[in-house]
Amino acid sequence: MGGERMSNIALIATLLVIMALAYHLGLTRSRAVAAEHDVRMHSRPGYYGALVALWCGLPALALFILWSLLAPQLIDMLVVQQLPPELVAGMSEREMNTLLRRITALANERNVAGGGSAEELAAAAHMARLQTFQNTTLIALMAVVAVVGLVFARRRISPQWRARNHVERVISIALASCSAIAIFTTVGIVLSMLGEALKFFSFISPAEFFLGTTWNPRFSTSGTDAQGEFGLLPLLWGTMMVSIIALLVAIPVGLMTAIYMAEYAPPWLRNVAKPIIEILAGIPTIVYGFFALIVIGPFLSSLGDMVGINIRTTSALTAGLVMGIMIIPFVSSLSDDIITQVPKSLRDGALGLGATKSETIRQVVLPAALPGIVGAFLLAASRAIGETMIVVLAAGNNPVLHGNPFEAVSTITVTIVNQLTGDMDFASPQSLVAFALGLTLFVITLGLNVIALVVVRKYRQQYE
Repeated sequence: MGGERMSNIALIATLLVIMALAYHLGLTRSRAVAAEHDVRMHSRPGYYGALVALWCGLPALALFILWSLLAPQLIDMLVVQQLPPELVAGMSEREMNTLLRRITALANERNVAGGGSAEELAAAAHMARLQTFQNTTLIALMAVVAVVGLVFARRRISPQWRARNHVERVISIALASCSAIAIFTTVGIVLSMLGEALKFFSFISPAEFFLGTTWNPRFSTSGTDAQGEFGLLPLLWGTMMVSIIALLVAIPVGLMTAIYMAEYAPPWLRNVAKPIIEILAGIPTIVYGFFALIVIGPFLSSLGDMVGINIRTTSALTAGLVMGIMIIPFVSSLSDDIITQVPKSLRDGALGLGATKSETIRQVVLPAALPGIVGAFLLAASRAIGETMIVVLAAGNNPVLHGNPFEAVSTITVTIVNQLTGDMDFASPQSLVAFALGLTLFVITLGLNVIALVVVRKYRQQYE
């Protein structure tokens, strides 16, 4: 497969080179037509070149994608037909897939444990011949399609040909397709989680899941009574506790940072400090998790011993503090951008009426920017609720409903990781519950994002 992947990359690179050549030919041809007829062309020469390149490349690319989807299945079918009937008789679908993987590995000359039987080696040789034939055929067909498209588009170049309109239409379709991919991906994720969650609710009632106060899944499938208890409330409260602590850290620090950067900091300091603060958003969350586990947790535990408070190394407080540090850039950057959008005329009017700098910020700038700032807070909250690696390492794993932030808690994301770790039976409620938890988390974060958008759109001021 590695050699086939490299050949596909080389083929696409060659097609791009041919499209560049087609662009140059179309560009040259459009200028020649304009000079020959001494008329003004409908579009600029670059549009004609781009349209010729599209006619050359898009049909060939479509053929490549279609061929890549259909050819492997066709080759597998022909290879299976070539195998002795007694070898494939009675094979299950899983055994057949394993056999085809071995034959494919032998055909690509990769090491296979135990080598291969005579029948497998013969099938691998047959597959190699079929792959060579299909690669040669694909290259020939793509070349023919590309040349036909190039010749057709180049001959159509004329002063009346609306090349710009055609190119812009193709660009619009491409942009709409990218948007559709994002939308359909989101819909597919939701539908897949919903389908598995419905399977889980066939084992456990929704009321028991959403209103239960005990989380104790027993990894057994020997009857409903042995499946354990799947109460969501301890996990939901643990998630909320860690997120609230994180927001109590991030909102004051981030907002004060944004006010200073937008209103008080000199330009040179702002240009230096703002990128440094935003670096916090680019640090991998696993690094924050290790930082919480080996630095913040022991520090809080030692601090608690000094004042007579028992603070566990892995606790909601540890995870919340580090998570708050992580989301400071979300609050500060968004709030900074919103504050700087408040018109200077409002500030000048307040100062002209005798208000001080701080009074202007408190009574004019912040009220004007408040909807956007609230939206930034809600987006930061959704980021905190969905965090995984920090809480996996720093929050512990104690799915008990309690209100002590110094003790370990378990969050929804930690539980999803635990339920899907190891060799699990994905038909059991112990694994299917991860999809119900994921769907719940998705609904919570989606609700926060929707509320943020509604607040911003409803209450924001429109300034000239």
